[in-house]
Amino acid sequence: MSLTKSERTVIMSMWGKISTQADAIGTEALERLFASYPQTKTYFPHFDLHPGSAQLRLHGSKVVAAVGEAVKSIDNIAGALSKLSELHAYVLRVDPVNFKLLSHCLLVTVASHFPADFTADAHAAWDKFLSIVSNVLTEKYR
Repeated sequence: MSLTKSERTVIMSMWGKISTQADAIGTEALERLFASYPQTKTYFPHFDLHPGSAQLRLHGSKVVAAVGEAVKSIDNIAGALSKLSELHAYVLRVDPVNFKLLSHCLLVTVASHFPADFTADAHAAWDKFLSIVSNVLTEKYR
């Protein structure tokens, strides 16, 4: 699966807006993840998972920073996220399904923050992009 030129343009354009609210979007996406899919909390037993906690905000900013790295390296997402893929597969042993769940929560969060910009084309491009990111993050499991 690869992105078309127009999908890349949409992703880069939206990223310009997302990056200005990266911490809030990351935190909110994690809050949605934990509320909608409580089983994902098992990977964070040492975190204060209350909405807006410092640990949630810090991890949310890391999540969105990783998405930003993928955007910056849109032609080599696998290379950009290789170390993160290894960390999640070999050290943290995160269930690969969780990346898809988080991607969905990110989509919903971005749509709620930028409703005018989140057109059907933007939704399709970001869904495809986050699917590629999820696949890269789970490829070490195979």
